[in-house]
Amino acid sequence: MRKLAIAVAVLVSAGPVTTVAQAATGILATHRAVYDLSLKSATERSGISGMAGRMVYEFNGSACDGYTVSFRFVTQVITGNESRVTDQQTTTFEDVRDRTFRFVTRSYVDETLDRETRGSARGQDQDGELAITLEQPEKTTLSIPDARLPTEHLLEMIERAKAGERFYESRLYDGSDGGDKAMITTSILGARQAPEAGDEEAAVAGDLADKRFWPVSMSYFEESAEGDGLPVYSISFKLYDNGVTRDLTMDYGDFVLEGELAALEMFEPEPCE
Repeated sequence: MRKLAIAVAVLVSAGPVTTVAQAATGILATHRAVYDLSLKSATERSGISGMAGRMVYEFNGSACDGYTVSFRFVTQVITGNESRVTDQQTTTFEDVRDRTFRFVTRSYVDETLDRETRGSARGQDQDGELAITLEQPEKTTLSIPDARLPTEHLLEMIERAKAGERFYESRLYDGSDGGDKAMITTSILGARQAPEAGDEEAAVAGDLADKRFWPVSMSYFEESAEGDGLPVYSISFKLYDNGVTRDLTMDYGDFVLEGELAALEMFEPEPCE
């Protein structure tokens, strides 16, 4: 399964990277967010009769020293009379200024390692390419057309939302799956709004409880998809201007998960020197 990420269809280069990098200073909040996961719906074809779990997302660092993300996604899946536990653990580092990205993802099924992906990527602006080096599952080097990296993409999304844009498309590389390709994404950004009265999840957000947010809907598409191909994965959430998200809905096609913010811890920002 893909982690928090985003959106649909046709490739568009989304503005100069220097603009995104310059916007990075002082925007993103370092924090640890915990989400309780529950099954919203599942098709008969999925074979899933029950699913629940927890997702933990920890974001640290600064625009000067780079950002690290520790992500864990644990679910118990019930199919018929069987049950299994899946556990995806991802750690990344991204320097927005230098456009460098390192990642390692380990996926476990019932505590047994099922897959490991490890590698790095670097933007090559002069060539319009992203250079990728993979250590796992196989050692290889390759170049693909340039793509946004995860934090870079988040910063871009916030800047576009602030500017009042409602729709944009981009290519995104996050090292997921085999780490050898980017996905085409489409983001739909709603108008900024305040939480409604009685929004219990907003209360969990602490100092953000009464802050305004953007409702966001995003989907991933295979780059090779043609015409009206269905997305591989879609997600909707509420996005604050410091990068914190809540009220997740993750659509994998045959089943849909909801992620409710259960706890939010804000860290002291790391100063740039």
